[in-house]
Amino acid sequence: MIVPKDRKGNLRNWSNLRFRLQCGQSTMEYVVVCAALTISLGIGLLDDTSVLWVLINAFKTAYKNFSYALSLPT
Repeated sequence: MIVPKDRKGNLRNWSNLRFRLQCGQSTMEYVVVCAALTISLGIGLLDDTSVLWVLINAFKTAYKNFSYALSLPT
């Protein structure tokens, strides 16, 4: 096992190392949850009444309304 050392050659605190190794875990959890939601919503993409298509169209409409509101003079 490789023992981590700081710049002066002293052994690092193991609790700090363990904390730093766990920092990326939540990112993978978010990726897995988002992938599961995408797959579950995208199962019925064959027609325009799919939940995912309705959500995509709602985002498109909201962005069009937002960009129109930004283009108006103040």
